[in-house]
Amino acid sequence: MKLSSGNKTKIKKLKCLILDVDGVLTDGRIFWIKGQGWTRQYHTQDGYGMRLLIKSGFPVAIFSGGESDDLRERIKVLGVEHAYIGNENKLIALEEFKRKTGFKESEMAFIGDELFDLPVLNKVGFSATVPHACEEVRKSVDYVTEAQGGMGAVREVIEMIRSVHKITIKTK
Repeated sequence: MKLSSGNKTKIKKLKCLILDVDGVLTDGRIFWIKGQGWTRQYHTQDGYGMRLLIKSGFPVAIFSGGESDDLRERIKVLGVEHAYIGNENKLIALEEFKRKTGFKESEMAFIGDELFDLPVLNKVGFSATVPHACEEVRKSVDYVTEAQGGMGAVREVIEMIRSVHKITIKTK
């Protein structure tokens, strides 16, 4: 991953990371399991990266139009404090998140992949998407990940943030 100087400057200003779920934290596929309902598949490296940021004091938020038990459980397990689910109008989530945290839009990063993510992608300080996002989204963002959604794309952006902010893990 090679960062342009412009993206490095944007990332230095960040204080939080906001994530879409379907197509970003997952590969976009959903599965129906009889007796359980809809479920998704998540990548462990994305989850571990999210926990690293959260533990270092760098908040992670979830904005998702979807709503399901598996998503609620994933949010709980990872310790994501700010989750706005079940509404495709993510500007509502953005305004609520700003009100609760006091962060400015220029201090936020958002990874989204769908047309209804564009209003937030166009407002935040650093925007990213995945390679399989539609062309309008890919053309609107600061960065397109090399990894696919659900296959380490979130971790790729987290590693950029960790590198610029010099966030390390404590092994002892």
